[in-house]
Amino acid sequence: MYKTKGLTHVIKATGYSIQGLKSAFKNEAAFRHELAIACILFPLAFWIGDSAVEIALLIGSILAVFAFELLNSAIEAVVDRIGLERHELSGRAKDLGSAAVFIAMLNVLLVWGLIIIC
Repeated sequence: MYKTKGLTHVIKATGYSIQGLKSAFKNEAAFRHELAIACILFPLAFWIGDSAVEIALLIGSILAVFAFELLNSAIEAVVDRIGLERHELSGRAKDLGSAAVFIAMLNVLLVWGLIIIC
């Protein structure tokens, strides 16, 4: 199979990424909920942050939740593709993905809390 290189590769990769974001928005309720919260928190970050570093930390913590949510959704899709019957390893994979999103959300609380309090 022919692999694209250079600018063509970047354009195709960007298209695949946009396709993934559209799929997450269409198929993942948690992604839509997090996006709704981000629509409030992103502008708030510019009001709360006193420096570019603080604003970057506030926004970066939210973007990390999106990244983990997308990975969690990918894990769930692969597990479901393999089979819908209950299996201990399938459940563990889904739980671990969910735990990663949870840790990212705790990070948002930590970062936002520290910047607001300090």
